[in-house]
Amino acid sequence: MSRELDITVLVDGTAVPDNDPEFAQSPAVPTTEHHVIGTLRELGHNVLVLPVEEDVGEIVAALTRGKPDLVFNLTEQFAGDRRFDKNIAALLEILDIPFTGSGATGLMLCRDKRLCKQLLSLHRIRVPGFVSLPLSGAVRVPKTVHYPLVVKPAFEDSSEGISNASLASNEDALQERVRFIHDGWQQAAIAEEYIEGRELYVGVLGNKKLTVLPIRECFFNSEAAGGPQMATYRVKFNAEYRKKWNITFGFAELEPVILTAVERICKRVYRILQIRDYGRIDLRLTPDNKLVVLEANPNPDIAYGEEVAEAAERGGLSYEQLIARILHLALHRYKGTS
Repeated sequence: MSRELDITVLVDGTAVPDNDPEFAQSPAVPTTEHHVIGTLRELGHNVLVLPVEEDVGEIVAALTRGKPDLVFNLTEQFAGDRRFDKNIAALLEILDIPFTGSGATGLMLCRDKRLCKQLLSLHRIRVPGFVSLPLSGAVRVPKTVHYPLVVKPAFEDSSEGISNASLASNEDALQERVRFIHDGWQQAAIAEEYIEGRELYVGVLGNKKLTVLPIRECFFNSEAAGGPQMATYRVKFNAEYRKKWNITFGFAELEPVILTAVERICKRVYRILQIRDYGRIDLRLTPDNKLVVLEANPNPDIAYGEEVAEAAERGGLSYEQLIARILHLALHRYKGTS
């Protein structure tokens, strides 16, 4: 892509540094926003940073004053609620402004973990057995759903609300954890069967033609009792905690037949859930080689050094090339050629 573009980067207002609203500085710990915005500038594009605050009128006015060639959408919530990420995409759709990543439909289908699993089940894609636990009503588990159960908020991501205590082995533990989720997040909970096995992260790029990136894995290496066996919030974001339990991230080594199955299932999930441009599918590979889809992530984290960027680099795409590929995919999707 050689043409210089006018790109507006939408970011959550809470992600904007007080002393650096244009993300022009290089902080000690750069964020996804720093990585993407800096790379867009290195690629030669004109970049305007637009924080998404609670005034929708201001957002519309800013977008329509100088209609950009493309919006790079890095928002994850609106007014502190992740359930409204789809509304940002819907607003861009109403304004007829091209933007990167999944649209309102894809974000909605993936955000609600219950709806996502129901839809995938209808397409005969294996997901954990689960029960939906709304804010009101008794906690009941059907006989078809088996303990232990992983209890988590129905609408969050990045393992928010997930810890070792999320694993409930009986009704009392389930009741306690459901109350914790209801009180802490003020939203429905989902309790899904714990799936034993290897945890795989699969990046996918594309629209009409899909490319599956080299597969990443979370290695739970500790044999000590009490060690985590799932990707809790601390596992993902606390390096000292990972060191304590000897948890590492790397690339999965899979037999060719398993690799082919993973790629096929992830492409199906990507299309069923209407993910666009780039996404990440999280799975478990059971000891008897069954693949169980845990999560589907539209617009996943594309910070330098994170799962998607690491996989892209192993697949031959530098970070700069990854960001350029996402731009290319979005622009050509609007032209009907990607």
